[in-house]
Amino acid sequence: MFYEPRLGHGLPHDPFKAIIAPRPIGWISTLDGAGRPNLAPYSFFNAVHSRPPMLAFTSESMKHSAANAIASGEFVFNLSTRPLFEAMNISSGALGDGENEFAAAGLEAAPCRIVKAPRVAVAPASMECKVVHSMRLHDVDGAALEGWIIIGQVVGVHIDPAYLRDGRFDTAAAQSLARCGYRDYAAVTEVFEALRPTDAGAYAPGQPDR
Repeated sequence: MFYEPRLGHGLPHDPFKAIIAPRPIGWISTLDGAGRPNLAPYSFFNAVHSRPPMLAFTSESMKHSAANAIASGEFVFNLSTRPLFEAMNISSGALGDGENEFAAAGLEAAPCRIVKAPRVAVAPASMECKVVHSMRLHDVDGAALEGWIIIGQVVGVHIDPAYLRDGRFDTAAAQSLARCGYRDYAAVTEVFEALRPTDAGAYAPGQPDR
């Protein structure tokens, strides 16, 4: 089938988010202007640069996380994992202004080193970020949308040593979560390594993965 999004897809459910999957979940913690913590997951999230490291998340309306990050100039990414799924899911609820998602989800907040926003203490990894760009999105006709993208430079990284193996972060051991569209999720439980053609001549087409 083929469809133009502006004309509709004719399916009972929109396939867009299921096709663009899996998507890492940005579990974003911030502080509001009164110093109250906020925590919410965003599936329109990813790394966008490595030197220096930068992360971006998109909010399809000016929700608490986006407003807090833009106003304070900082946010924290917390790694969401299979053991933390229930807490992450609870934190997605529509709580009112000033209500504490950490408390609602039964999570302990831990202080950060550089930014003022707290992090999820039990997360296998967290990244402290300073906002470098924030922008309201526009469509191809130039019309302003309700969506906002916030890009943060990573200024501090917390890693639980239990998830380090031979100097590498063990994604499978952490069971990192991903959003797969609709109400579907996936957890990383297995990974494989593959060489690139530029890996010092060690790659040849047709070779088994090693």
